[in-house]
Amino acid sequence: MKFILTILIAFSSSLFLFSQAEYEPSPINPYGLPNPNAPAEIQDYQNMIGICDCFSTRRNQDGTWADSVNMVWEFKYIMNGLAVQDQTLKEDGAHAGSIRQYIADSSRWYVHYYSSAKPTLQLGTWQGGNKGEDIVLYKRQAAPNGMDGNYKITFHGINEHGFNWKGEWTSLDETIIYPTWRIRCKKRENN
Repeated sequence: MKFILTILIAFSSSLFLFSQAEYEPSPINPYGLPNPNAPAEIQDYQNMIGICDCFSTRRNQDGTWADSVNMVWEFKYIMNGLAVQDQTLKEDGAHAGSIRQYIADSSRWYVHYYSSAKPTLQLGTWQGGNKGEDIVLYKRQAAPNGMDGNYKITFHGINEHGFNWKGEWTSLDETIIYPTWRIRCKKRENN
């Protein structure tokens, strides 16, 4: 009787543990899976899940564009398929990442960003969502001259082969737009 009880407890414990992590990255699904209980918006990043080879280009202080830097950008589902995490590994050693959670009550994505180049005690947070075929996120940020505005991030041209990304400072009404960063990404084969 004790043997059967031990087997039943072990079996039910393994089912419980599996159900807590069945959508996590694994050898079978290295980038995880979207949890069917997550908001439908978890699919917003579906074409980005996996690894992309990218070219990152930033604007210099003098307004010219710097040479492109090779970068690898990886996206995966985390928190048992309820959120998305990404990580960039850049050739210049400035690595970064973010954790993306969709909060249904506010109908927005909240993206918490961290970087090896600028470690911080408080993570910067962008918020936003879909605008047409694009994912657009904003973070309040003053211009160097003190003018109130936002830093706007746009994922565009998203498809199963890759995506593009741009970062730009904008005035609050977006009548002034100053591009500062652009990234072009192509999905790796066998992803």
